[in-house]
Amino acid sequence: MAEGILRSKAKKLGLNIEVDSAGTADFHVGEAPDTRAIKTAKQFGVDISNLRGRQFNESDFDKFDFIFVMDGSNKDNVLKLARNEKDRTKVKLLLELTSEFDLKDVPDPWFGGDEGFVEVFEMLDKACGNFLTQEVKI
Repeated sequence: MAEGILRSKAKKLGLNIEVDSAGTADFHVGEAPDTRAIKTAKQFGVDISNLRGRQFNESDFDKFDFIFVMDGSNKDNVLKLARNEKDRTKVKLLLELTSEFDLKDVPDPWFGGDEGFVEVFEMLDKACGNFLTQEVKI
Protein backbone atom coordinates (compact mmCIF):
# COMPACT_ATOMS: atom_id res chain seq x y z
CA MET A 1 0.00 0.00 0.00
CA ALA A 2 2.87 2.38 0.76
CA GLU A 3 4.11 2.25 -2.83
CA GLY A 4 0.67 3.06 -4.19
CA ILE A 5 0.13 5.86 -1.69
CA LEU A 6 3.51 7.43 -2.40
CA ARG A 7 3.02 7.21 -6.18
CA SER A 8 -0.45 8.72 -5.93
CA LYS A 9 0.64 11.60 -3.71
CA ALA A 10 3.71 12.34 -5.83
CA LYS A 11 1.56 12.47 -8.96
CA LYS A 12 -0.92 14.87 -7.32
CA LEU A 13 2.00 17.11 -6.31
CA GLY A 14 3.49 16.98 -9.82
CA LEU A 15 6.65 15.26 -8.59
CA ASN A 16 8.59 13.01 -10.91
CA ILE A 17 10.08 10.44 -8.55
CA GLU A 18 10.76 6.74 -8.84
CA VAL A 19 8.88 4.65 -6.30
CA ASP A 20 9.14 0.90 -5.87
CA SER A 21 8.50 -1.61 -3.12
CA ALA A 22 10.02 -4.94 -2.24
CA GLY A 23 9.80 -7.57 0.44
CA THR A 24 12.75 -8.86 2.40
CA ALA A 25 11.78 -12.48 1.73
CA ASP A 26 10.78 -14.24 -1.46
CA PHE A 27 7.39 -15.53 -0.28
CA HIS A 28 5.26 -13.43 -2.64
CA VAL A 29 7.52 -12.65 -5.60
CA GLY A 30 5.40 -12.07 -8.69
CA GLU A 31 2.13 -12.02 -6.76
CA ALA A 32 -0.42 -9.22 -6.57
CA PRO A 33 -1.06 -7.49 -3.24
CA ASP A 34 -3.48 -9.04 -0.76
CA THR A 35 -7.05 -8.55 -2.00
CA ARG A 36 -7.89 -6.72 1.25
CA ALA A 37 -5.04 -4.26 0.61
CA ILE A 38 -6.27 -3.70 -2.96
CA LYS A 39 -9.81 -3.12 -1.71
CA THR A 40 -8.72 -0.74 1.04
CA ALA A 41 -6.46 1.29 -1.21
CA LYS A 42 -9.22 1.56 -3.81
CA GLN A 43 -11.58 2.92 -1.11
CA PHE A 44 -9.11 5.78 -0.69
CA GLY A 45 -8.66 6.32 -4.44
CA VAL A 46 -5.36 4.47 -4.83
CA ASP A 47 -5.05 1.61 -7.32
CA ILE A 48 -2.45 -1.00 -6.38
CA SER A 49 -3.96 -3.89 -8.32
CA ASN A 50 -1.20 -3.83 -10.95
CA LEU A 51 1.68 -4.09 -8.45
CA ARG A 52 3.61 -7.33 -8.11
CA GLY A 53 5.86 -8.52 -5.32
CA ARG A 54 9.61 -8.61 -5.66
CA GLN A 55 12.47 -9.20 -3.25
CA PHE A 56 14.75 -6.42 -2.06
CA ASN A 57 18.31 -6.76 -3.34
CA GLU A 58 21.66 -5.07 -2.94
CA SER A 59 21.31 -3.04 -6.17
CA ASP A 60 18.35 -1.20 -4.61
CA PHE A 61 20.89 0.78 -2.58
CA ASP A 62 22.21 2.18 -5.86
CA LYS A 63 18.79 2.91 -7.36
CA PHE A 64 17.15 4.71 -4.44
CA ASP A 65 18.02 7.64 -2.19
CA PHE A 66 15.58 6.53 0.52
CA ILE A 67 14.73 3.01 1.62
CA PHE A 68 11.76 2.92 3.95
CA VAL A 69 10.95 -0.28 5.79
CA MET A 70 7.80 -1.25 7.63
CA ASP A 71 9.25 -2.72 10.81
CA GLY A 72 12.37 -3.54 12.76
CA SER A 73 12.66 -7.03 11.31
CA ASN A 74 12.58 -5.64 7.76
CA LYS A 75 15.14 -3.04 8.77
CA ASP A 76 17.48 -5.70 10.13
CA ASN A 77 17.11 -7.78 6.96
CA VAL A 78 17.80 -4.82 4.67
CA LEU A 79 20.75 -3.65 6.75
CA LYS A 80 22.33 -7.11 6.41
CA LEU A 81 22.61 -6.37 2.68
CA ALA A 82 24.15 -2.92 3.20
CA ARG A 83 27.65 -2.72 1.76
CA ASN A 84 28.77 0.42 3.55
CA GLU A 85 27.67 3.28 5.80
CA LYS A 86 26.16 5.19 2.87
CA ASP A 87 23.80 2.26 2.25
CA ARG A 88 22.97 2.03 5.96
CA THR A 89 22.01 5.71 6.23
CA LYS A 90 19.35 5.29 3.52
CA VAL A 91 17.34 2.79 5.60
CA LYS A 92 14.63 4.19 7.88
CA LEU A 93 11.41 3.00 9.43
CA LEU A 94 8.56 4.63 7.48
CA LEU A 95 6.68 5.60 10.63
CA GLU A 96 9.70 7.62 11.75
CA LEU A 97 8.30 10.23 9.37
CA THR A 98 5.40 10.99 11.68
CA SER A 99 4.99 11.50 15.39
CA GLU A 100 1.24 11.01 15.17
CA PHE A 101 1.43 7.34 16.12
CA ASP A 102 2.98 5.74 19.18
CA LEU A 103 4.21 2.90 16.97
CA LYS A 104 7.38 2.85 14.92
CA ASP A 105 6.62 -0.55 13.36
CA VAL A 106 3.74 -0.68 10.89
CA PRO A 107 1.40 -3.39 12.20
CA ASP A 108 0.91 -6.37 9.89
CA PRO A 109 -2.81 -6.45 9.03
CA TRP A 110 -2.58 -9.91 7.43
CA PHE A 111 -4.23 -11.81 10.30
CA GLY A 112 -6.86 -9.21 11.13
CA GLY A 113 -9.99 -8.05 9.40
CA ASP A 114 -10.55 -5.27 6.89
CA GLU A 115 -10.32 -2.65 9.64
CA GLY A 116 -6.64 -3.51 10.13
CA PHE A 117 -5.94 -2.65 6.52
CA VAL A 118 -7.75 0.67 6.89
CA GLU A 119 -5.73 1.49 10.02
CA VAL A 120 -2.46 0.64 8.27
CA PHE A 121 -3.46 2.61 5.16
CA GLU A 122 -4.07 5.69 7.29
CA MET A 123 -0.67 5.33 8.98
CA LEU A 124 1.11 4.92 5.66
CA ASP A 125 -0.82 7.80 4.14
CA LYS A 126 0.26 10.16 6.91
CA ALA A 127 3.93 9.11 6.77
CA CYS A 128 4.10 9.29 2.95
CA GLY A 129 2.43 12.69 2.98
CA ASN A 130 4.96 13.98 5.47
CA PHE A 131 7.83 12.68 3.38
CA LEU A 132 6.65 14.44 0.23
CA THR A 133 5.35 17.71 1.62
CA GLN A 134 7.50 18.55 4.60
CA GLU A 135 10.91 17.39 3.37
CA VAL A 136 11.36 15.61 6.67
CA LYS A 137 14.99 15.60 7.79
CA ILE A 138 15.77 12.00 8.55
